[in-house]
Amino acid sequence: MLKVRVFRAIDYPEECMQYIGGHRKVLEAYGVTKVTSASIDWMYEPYAYLITVTSEDSDKIYGGCRIQLSGGSVPLPIESAINTMDVRIYDIVKQLHLQGGTGEFCGLWNSREVAGWGVGSIVLFRVVNAVLSQLPITTFLSFCAQTTFKNSSKTGYKILTAVGNQGTFYYPKEDLIATAMILEDPWEQRGAHPEEREKIMHLRNNPVQTIVEKGPKGEMILDYDLRIRKAPQHDNLLLVK
Repeated sequence: MLKVRVFRAIDYPEECMQYIGGHRKVLEAYGVTKVTSASIDWMYEPYAYLITVTSEDSDKIYGGCRIQLSGGSVPLPIESAINTMDVRIYDIVKQLHLQGGTGEFCGLWNSREVAGWGVGSIVLFRVVNAVLSQLPITTFLSFCAQTTFKNSSKTGYKILTAVGNQGTFYYPKEDLIATAMILEDPWEQRGAHPEEREKIMHLRNNPVQTIVEKGPKGEMILDYDLRIRKAPQHDNLLLVK
């Protein structure tokens, strides 16, 4: 059985370092060294949240991702990634922030040990979308690789055509394509595939549960607790949204 948990990053430095170590190993294995979502500045940002998939005793991490909200001292990874290619991203994020808050789904990875079980892809997409109802946003962004584009679309994200070449960029290397995407209704999730929307809403309405998830390689038992964990001592760092 694996555990899926959600933390405010600034309150859980050990979990952050565990996640960072795993993410770097995966990137290095694929020869990727320049990815803005691999920066660790978010660790000290009260607007950043961490989702991890770990062993039952929490000693080993198998995957994870982050949610980073706009309005903090650290730009969203999508801003840092594409601003030199399309400066319009700054104004887009600013407007979305002013319209009710926005953020970004970033830093998604999974270890090869769980590849094919869905843990590092569709499961975490569902988890992120389920958790968004706990956050002060009205839209949500992602900058996805070709390998995650399909799951982004299935869970309601649409191409952000206002930037790049109809939303696409060569990133992080010239032979790789990444796509800027936006979730326009994180609360209702109307753009998601009906089956995915049902699973997202089930997680949202029942944040503590154990589910047998089915992937291409078989079944995996996942213990979910999607209530965001945070320590009150950092609440005064949050800006008024």
